Amino acid sequence: MNNTMIEFPHEFTTARLLIRLPLPGDGKVVQQAVEHSVHDLKPWLAFAKEVPSIESMEANIRQSHAQFLLREDLRLHILHKESGEFIGSTGLHRVNWEVRSFEIGYWIDSRHSGNGYMLEAVDGLTKFAFEVLQANRVEIRCDPKNIRSRKIPEKLGFDLEGILKNNSLAINGDGLRDTCVFAKIKD
Repeated sequence: MNNTMIEFPHEFTTARLLIRLPLPGDGKVVQQAVEHSVHDLKPWLAFAKEVPSIESMEANIRQSHAQFLLREDLRLHILHKESGEFIGSTGLHRVNWEVRSFEIGYWIDSRHSGNGYMLEAVDGLTKFAFEVLQANRVEIRCDPKNIRSRKIPEKLGFDLEGILKNNSLAINGDGLRDTCVFAKIKD
């Protein structure tokens, strides 16, 4: 099957959020969100080691847009439904169309943290994966020390399938880190 021919909506909504594919022109607001959140993101996400320029972020957005259209990686932007304000990013990564398996990733602009937006977005994306994309498996992986990130799959009823010990380098390059693997499977 040619993955580029798989049809599905490029956006969906939840009670408070619009979740859509990244669009050319999103670079500035995403870069500003990273800039405001770098302190919170830096320990966990490699892209936040340093604040990217608006130009490099725009290039990244355009690459993500193309990957979405090619169905290789499904990055999504989270916007407040009423105001249109950028809240964060999520997406379905490590896409395996044969198995219909996806990994959810996410980060939030620190200015919007604590409002339940990410929980709402990941819940909506999980439903989208199972109901629209006919997923058989949805995973969330996170560092066991990233308590805020870990609470998302726990609250949404994902099963902790295991902890991969010493499976990757710490983001700061100082030692090894573990990874929690949470999953939901098709009923």
